[in-house]
Amino acid sequence: MTFNINLAMKPSNTFTNTIIKKVTNKITMQKNAAQVILAKPLQLAAIFPLLCLSLFASEVAAIQTGEGEIAASKAVAKQPNIVFIMSDDHAANAISSYQGRLSSVFKTPNIDRLATNGVRFNGMYANNSICTPSRAAILTGQYSHTNGVKTLADSFDRKKDNVAKQLQLAGYQTAIVGKWHLKTQPSGFNYYNVLPNQGEYFAAKFKESGHKWQNGRKGGVVHPGYVTDVITDVSLNWLNKRQQDKPFMLMIHHKAPHGLWQPAKRHENFLANVKIPEPDSLYNRGKHGPTDAVIIDGKAGQQFGSSVSRRMEGRGLVTRMLDKDWPTGPLELDSYDWNTVVSAAYQKYLKDYLRTIKAVDENVGRVLDYLDANGLTENTIVIYTSDQGMMLGEHDYYDKRWIYEESIQMPFLVQYPKKMLPKRSYSEKTTGKSSAGRVSNELFLNIDIAPTLLDLAGVNKPVAMQGQSFKAALAQPETTNGRDAIYYRYWLHMAHHTIPAHYGIRTKTHKLAFFYGLPLDANGAMPAATPPYWELYDLVNDPKEMNNLYPNKASSAIKAQLKQALSQLKKEIGDTDEQYPSLMAVKALHWNQ
Repeated sequence: MTFNINLAMKPSNTFTNTIIKKVTNKITMQKNAAQVILAKPLQLAAIFPLLCLSLFASEVAAIQTGEGEIAASKAVAKQPNIVFIMSDDHAANAISSYQGRLSSVFKTPNIDRLATNGVRFNGMYANNSICTPSRAAILTGQYSHTNGVKTLADSFDRKKDNVAKQLQLAGYQTAIVGKWHLKTQPSGFNYYNVLPNQGEYFAAKFKESGHKWQNGRKGGVVHPGYVTDVITDVSLNWLNKRQQDKPFMLMIHHKAPHGLWQPAKRHENFLANVKIPEPDSLYNRGKHGPTDAVIIDGKAGQQFGSSVSRRMEGRGLVTRMLDKDWPTGPLELDSYDWNTVVSAAYQKYLKDYLRTIKAVDENVGRVLDYLDANGLTENTIVIYTSDQGMMLGEHDYYDKRWIYEESIQMPFLVQYPKKMLPKRSYSEKTTGKSSAGRVSNELFLNIDIAPTLLDLAGVNKPVAMQGQSFKAALAQPETTNGRDAIYYRYWLHMAHHTIPAHYGIRTKTHKLAFFYGLPLDANGAMPAATPPYWELYDLVNDPKEMNNLYPNKASSAIKAQLKQALSQLKKEIGDTDEQYPSLMAVKALHWNQ
């Protein structure tokens, strides 16, 4: 009898132990069986050495020939499909699983499925709360000053590395459908079909791969229908036509609920007879924002930011909505009492906004149902997020851009295949529950998303990515640590919504922001400087940021501590001020005031 055992293979301890364990178990089983069949112990003794050798050889051969299959199986397990659904300006307050003030009247049952079946992140933040820069940060895993996209006017360098390119190298099919808003042709995607610039809500143009690309607003073919439905139609069509034997990443990027808001025809009367809850700060701003020491156009304090009321006449929603050409019809008023007018504008704003989200939620349901029906759910990570948050009347603001919570917080919900989680995670051992339906309150940034997607796919993070993976938080959401602090910077000084350029730090307990008020080298920024000022908030005792503590002498210690931490963080990420003499001059006068 001859056995062909490949002794050239150098077995590891694990390999050897595996063979010994399997052979021992089989010898015991077959010895017992042989004793039943063979009457004479001598016969068993005679064949026992051959039995051992035969089993040893068969186990070696099985492991050697199966080694490739095992490795391939592990590779597949490490490469889940990824569906990344991102809307535009969707505040966490407008997702019912976040249990904000709107959840009593507005539900998002399909988006909430992700929270029920996965993890809801309460501490995901944008590093620059405006569409184009946030999208570039998500793709590259880099801060705005590193990836070169600081403002809406900047074009994304398509030669730069990004998460899609890395996944392609790892064998993924990649596709993006919907809002792109980075001006240059998408790179790293096997397929794209994207909106020019912001796109339209009805009869939107789409620019599809395979056709000549034109930058910015140019190009595209009209697709009849409502844009949120069309984006999903195109996405599901791509899923049907993809290569079935390869993992995929599909980015579904919705235009909604970006303004100006136009709901689908089927939702025009949704919430018609419902009063939307109003934030107290819509009428009473307290000590929020700049103090009266900040004078703009002869007026003291609180003269920045587009308002719901007529506080900022040029960009106030009241003024804009009275226009006969407002997309959903002009604002109708029964009285010109200040609060009555503000309330009417707020109700119209929120209803238009929420009606567009209604279609987003329906279409998230379509995607989840497709994955279920096609047997893809158990090997697909599904993420729902937004490029940033949105001010929904808080402090009499609309739009984003500000460092305030409602602006920079991104909703972030992840449904993670159960088989990809550790069989007994720490949270399961300590609570008896799986990570499904759990919550993380730790701090993360949008630059952490790309490294996390790569980690989930078993791909090493490129050195150039500044973010860090939070994959562990999916298995142990309540015990995995996030960042100690996040750095925020808004560059587009006073453009569009009259918000001064500023940067700041948000820790788990406090927020400090320096409104330096200069355009610097930011494309599209307004040239005139604004008075520098500071804001400081105690997020534990004042989570709604109603009381700017910076003028208080009692806050001296925490101010010094946060300024030091802010300076250190800027140094670590390479966003230093020394390259801007005008900014250094402002700091010389105002940093220690």
